[in-house]
Amino acid sequence: MSANSSTCMKNEYSEYVARKLSFLLGSFAALGILLTFAVTVGSADLRMGDVFLALYSRFFSAEVSDFTYGVVWHLRLPRLLMGVVAGAGLAASGAVMQGITRNPLVSPFTIGISSAAAFGASLSIFLGAGLLRGGQVCIIGSAFLFSLLCAFAVFGLAKLRGSSPETLVLAGIAISYLFGALTAVIQFFASEEELMAIVHWSFGSTSGADWNSIGTMAAVLLLTFPLLMKYSWDLNAMMLVNDETAKSLGINASRVRTVLLSLSALLTAAIISFTGIIGFIGLVAPHLTRFLIGGDHRFLLPGTCITGSILVIAADIVGRSLIPPIVLPLGVVISFVGVPMFVYILMSRKEEFWR
Repeated sequence: MSANSSTCMKNEYSEYVARKLSFLLGSFAALGILLTFAVTVGSADLRMGDVFLALYSRFFSAEVSDFTYGVVWHLRLPRLLMGVVAGAGLAASGAVMQGITRNPLVSPFTIGISSAAAFGASLSIFLGAGLLRGGQVCIIGSAFLFSLLCAFAVFGLAKLRGSSPETLVLAGIAISYLFGALTAVIQFFASEEELMAIVHWSFGSTSGADWNSIGTMAAVLLLTFPLLMKYSWDLNAMMLVNDETAKSLGINASRVRTVLLSLSALLTAAIISFTGIIGFIGLVAPHLTRFLIGGDHRFLLPGTCITGSILVIAADIVGRSLIPPIVLPLGVVISFVGVPMFVYILMSRKEEFWR
């Protein structure tokens, strides 16, 4: 290869990286602007100046009313930050799941994690723990436990047949139907009050956010995301070739799939145990990001996190402002917004886009 050709390739690669980084910086700035606007949206009429003053007073001396301070720091900001973390985690898990299965229709909920979490929460409510003092902790713990049990069950079934992408998806669908049936049995025997609590949890929401739950979710995200990024090159290869070809490239596809499935399941379980079922982010956010930035997982994973956060915050704004003072459930709004977007991407892109 000549020196001119080598220099040309280096310049093209530098431009490629620069375009990706520009997208990431631009989308991150857009998320910041959206968050700033979202803090002012709600039944309490707060101006932008009031919000900035409340934020400033947290760290420096400033006069601000207790009402404004409470709305910003105890209601809106926790809700929005939980949305940022939840959107980022679910979107990253979705991108990883699509990568390890080479299937554009897979999301963390395809393998039954949402159904298992719903069963865990429903069981806790039905047994009375969710209606007692401190019952929220029982609901969260039960949802998290059954989510992980589901992930281990799916992995165990798939392992019997070699952990192929097809086996993971089929095992997940089977487990999902099982937990869905168990949840239906609980709903059938539940009292009216218990049934209302179960349905409300399944809608998905960040309205019950507090700083402790945000810290827990953020800690899991910060723990798992660097490990996901570590396997970004492996994901790039596994999206393009089968397991045998990947092995010839020095990639143990089965081991990579096991590690990434475990990390994605842990991240998803940690999020939906606090928020309830917000099911569409893990499917549409990776596709939307891939549509804008391409399929290189080194940039797709962080870009997907930002896109997922933007979608959740945008849905939260719509849910709070569409029929005030009623707040529409976050999971419902995301589905209404995400389905048309996903159908448009699906119909407008060629088959090569998904690879």
